[in-house]
Amino acid sequence: MTYLGIGRRRNGPVLAAVAAVLTVTALGGCGLIGVGGTSDGGDAPAAGGGATSTPGGDPLPTATAEASAAPTLDACSLVSKQEAEKVAGTPLEDPVAVRETCTYTGPVTGPTAQVEVFVGDGAKKFLDIERELGHELSSITGAGDEAYAEDGTVFVNKGGVWVSIRLVRTDDPARYRKPLADLARTVAGRL
Repeated sequence: MTYLGIGRRRNGPVLAAVAAVLTVTALGGCGLIGVGGTSDGGDAPAAGGGATSTPGGDPLPTATAEASAAPTLDACSLVSKQEAEKVAGTPLEDPVAVRETCTYTGPVTGPTAQVEVFVGDGAKKFLDIERELGHELSSITGAGDEAYAEDGTVFVNKGGVWVSIRLVRTDDPARYRKPLADLARTVAGRL
């Protein structure tokens, strides 16, 4: 029996080759092969020693001593619920922490309010995007090594650690400029 004019015997090697390519592609996409190792293809031990290997013998990536020595900041400890409520001018729900973020939201009964705190590379990237978009930023004095504000958001850097605080409200952002700048100074003191 033939399929599309190709004999059954010829399909075996073709299907085996396609299956092999798909398997390698899938494993590579999942990070199970082709990670770590040395440029010459040898099996070099991963940082920290004792690392496990992939089926292909490549070491799995592990945290470096430098990365594990970096302090991890809890975004929710940088801005308390009371401080978030003060800057938002309304009661807020308990915080929800996800990785390097902390979010306080207004109750479902209103008013619309949210305070978001970002720590680390995400906060810096947020600032970079705001600059790329041409948003007007003003300096905040007395807040860390450098600090900036725009309508509804402040950015603070102290000792190379970036924090951004974004306030979502539906009324005039000018009303919240001073409370946000004051909160930026408070957060800078905690870094």
